[in-house]
Amino acid sequence: MRSATISRKTAETEISATIALDGTGAYDNQTGVGFFDHMLDQLSRHSLIDMTVRCTGDTHIDDHHSVEDVGIAFGQALAEALGDKRGIRRYGECHLAMDDAQVRTALDLSGRPYLVWNVDMPTAKIGTFDTELVREFFQALSTHGGITLHVDRLHGFNSHHIAEAAFKSVARALRMAVEPDPRKSDAIPSTKGSL
Repeated sequence: MRSATISRKTAETEISATIALDGTGAYDNQTGVGFFDHMLDQLSRHSLIDMTVRCTGDTHIDDHHSVEDVGIAFGQALAEALGDKRGIRRYGECHLAMDDAQVRTALDLSGRPYLVWNVDMPTAKIGTFDTELVREFFQALSTHGGITLHVDRLHGFNSHHIAEAAFKSVARALRMAVEPDPRKSDAIPSTKGSL
């Protein structure tokens, strides 16, 4: 099974993230940030990547460090679990509808981090959660996972729905990209011979 565990400790957070790419979408995420746990659960469930995250962070300041650092750890775990990326599909995409929201994701597990983020949130908060942190998570994931990631909000007026659609859309695209390619299971998916 393609899996990895990353432990990360700074003056702001202490994190353990374990993932298994060939899972069933089982999750157990506890970050101290309720809405973010809900989003990580969606990411796991819809990517079929098993995920266990533990984070103790300086949430007495705000949720920023916890959310960003979990993105870093998850990206590092993803890169480690993929190894040389032999036999994967590499690319993934998803148009995902959730009530009023529709979010489109396209991604490439290229090893070249790049984020295009066209996801405007109508409100600054979802409960106590800062909506700007959704982008921070995906920026960290893209950078540390080596992912070219494009996410676009096509429709939507409810910030909760938009954020959740973004996590689910990225999850579905990731599921596609990390899957083994049955036609080229022995090859690196690049004419360069490496990713």
